[in-house]
Amino acid sequence: MFSLKKTAAAMSVALALGAGALVPLSGAHAAGTLTVAITQDAGSWDPIDTFVTWWGSVGSNIYDGLTMRGADMKLQPALATSWEFLDNNTRIRFKLRQGVKFHDGEPFDANAVKFTFERLLGQEGAKGPQRSNYTSIDKVEVVDAQTVDFVMKRPDPVLLTKLAGYGAMIVPPKYIQEKGDAYFNEHPVGTGPFKFVDYKPKVSLTLARNDDYWGGKPKLDQVVYRFIAEPATQVAELQAGRVDIATVIPLNLIATIDKSSNAHVVSTSGPVTIVVRFDTAHGITAKRDVRRALTMAVDRDAIIKQLLLGKAKPIASFQGDLSFGYDPALKPLPFNPAEAKKLLAAAGVKPGEAVQLDVRGSDSQFREVAQAMAAYMQAVGVKVTIKPYETPVLINDIIPQGKTGAMWQNQWGGWTYDYDNTAYLMYHSGEKWNPYDKDAKLDAMLEAQRNTYDVNERQKTLRAVAAYVADQALDLPMYALDTVVGVNNRVKGADIPGDIRFRFVNASVE
Repeated sequence: MFSLKKTAAAMSVALALGAGALVPLSGAHAAGTLTVAITQDAGSWDPIDTFVTWWGSVGSNIYDGLTMRGADMKLQPALATSWEFLDNNTRIRFKLRQGVKFHDGEPFDANAVKFTFERLLGQEGAKGPQRSNYTSIDKVEVVDAQTVDFVMKRPDPVLLTKLAGYGAMIVPPKYIQEKGDAYFNEHPVGTGPFKFVDYKPKVSLTLARNDDYWGGKPKLDQVVYRFIAEPATQVAELQAGRVDIATVIPLNLIATIDKSSNAHVVSTSGPVTIVVRFDTAHGITAKRDVRRALTMAVDRDAIIKQLLLGKAKPIASFQGDLSFGYDPALKPLPFNPAEAKKLLAAAGVKPGEAVQLDVRGSDSQFREVAQAMAAYMQAVGVKVTIKPYETPVLINDIIPQGKTGAMWQNQWGGWTYDYDNTAYLMYHSGEKWNPYDKDAKLDAMLEAQRNTYDVNERQKTLRAVAAYVADQALDLPMYALDTVVGVNNRVKGADIPGDIRFRFVNASVE
């Protein structure tokens, strides 16, 4: 039986950052300042320019949408206090919050909403990745200063959730018209709880408290984001007391943090799920039984326990348990190497058959998982070659062009917490990340759930989609990752949402 072990590299990092390697420093923080380490500088702080998770960690403190999600992921009012569906659901009317101002003093009103969405759906929005999420909107009409109507081209049952997303953050018309888009990229202005102070590309971004925030005056004076790409460095800075929140924690260092005197780990269900997709058009993986066999060959529970230290949950479909459309009754195919061998033999697969697994080269965690998967598949007679790519090359070239190996790593954030956002993009014919499958039955189900606002009907259909994909074994569901964050003990009242879109209104530091 294949045995999973920590790699030498992982153990060497653990030794280098052991409890005795770093001595916490006292007094490293200014009073009232919270310092957060995130892995990437988004490059632009304009909401329509990003598809990067880390943007949300910053942007959710600068901007507000018409709706928002709390730390519990439940939808709630934000700049819109209420909404109603009119004209047979072809028009959505939003009542806007009164007395709100942008950070530059410009008033928030219906014209700001109209400007935001005309910009998003126009030429400027076409330059970025967010526009396609909102093309169900035909136009925004101003009813009065505190009321807007969204006139819809087609039904969009996920729209209210999307309005809490990155691209729909409301921006100031006058400021952008006067300063220009390039200036706005690096000097953002919103209505959120903190306002922009300073941006040092690749180094840091600093925000100050918005004393006039409509949701209540924040307790912190400042929030400083430091861009630290290396997870081990984030941990070192956390233990040294130079950051208060580290957003990426190597799993083998969790125990080290928890044993320290000045920090602890917070673990929550996250939106990121990982599957291995199959080339269903070529080679041995074109056969359903081969795909099912390869799925049964892998002991995912052992991988989660031993390589991911329990910080993930097994999945039966490409979504986590917080996703709308998740079906707890749907179970993954069991680990059964004996049955896998039978299916492979019946499908005419000869022992030693070679397949290629494409992975994101920078993802050291999945690299270990991929090696374990290869060993499990080798045990049933299939030889796996692991081929790494730069992440942008894999997701923007290799997959869309249908140039993958028999299998490839697919990771998705599911930022709407709705299975539609994953399933439609991954399985509908003609979509960018679905280079091989053309299934009229699956297309019809995916389209049907997009054409109704009936919550129960949508959930039923989405669950049927998940069951159909599982039955056809279009992918090998691996796991939903927990969000693991390191927090300095001096931080109080900070919610840690699974999507790390922090809103530090009630946070404080001692």
